[in-house]
Amino acid sequence: MKILVTTKRVEDPESKIRVKPDGSGIVTEGLAYRANPFDEIAVEEALRLVAKHGGEVVVVSIGPEGAQVEIRHALALGADRGLWVEHEGALDSDLVARLLAAVARRELPDLVLMGKQSIDDDQNQAGQILAELLGWGQITFASKEESLESEAEQNRLAAIEIDGKVARALREVDGGVERLEVDLPAVVTADLRLNKRRFASLMGIRKSRTKPLEHLTPAGLEVDTALKVKVLRLLPPPERQAGEMVADVPTLVRKLREEAKVI
Repeated sequence: MKILVTTKRVEDPESKIRVKPDGSGIVTEGLAYRANPFDEIAVEEALRLVAKHGGEVVVVSIGPEGAQVEIRHALALGADRGLWVEHEGALDSDLVARLLAAVARRELPDLVLMGKQSIDDDQNQAGQILAELLGWGQITFASKEESLESEAEQNRLAAIEIDGKVARALREVDGGVERLEVDLPAVVTADLRLNKRRFASLMGIRKSRTKPLEHLTPAGLEVDTALKVKVLRLLPPPERQAGEMVADVPTLVRKLREEAKVI
């Protein structure tokens, strides 16, 4: 089987994010970047599925030249080849989904695996829009059920089940879980509890340098890059005020009621 899996380049959450004075964006100088953690889970699941069923893992990333770093990282983990869709401008979920749909029509995968959301803007929309554009079924927030298997087995086995032309996965919902079944091809988005990602080996890093990485463009994919969502301005969160010590509980209650107005 062929699995198309995404890996988005995002700002490292350990970096200090600063908003530009004019609110037009964030200051990118000195920022560290990494692969979106939810996408790393999707890459791991793709590798486990191919290890079990055979086939290839094709990893795709949309962004500037630096996005190739995240693609090479996925190749070092075991993916077979990479696709870099070069785009220097802003992205919204709709444009991401349209670009991925064009790639999917070109690659004809059996399954598209994505992180359920990216940690930079937390939109949680691209996977759902992609499924709609392709006319495919979808399972969102795919997770893993606690089992009696040993930890070593859990770290080896795929949580998504593939049975012929059907995929099954567990999905977390409010108050519990549900089991879903979808015909292939399909789109599945991964939650953090789906698996535990692996780390690249030295041999994997060396092999990644020779694995194919194809350069694509929106124009070559015949995708219009016009955005449907425009960010007008970014504002930093208000600075937290220092706490205040109170003498007793009645004073605390009075301040909560009269000043904070939370009770």
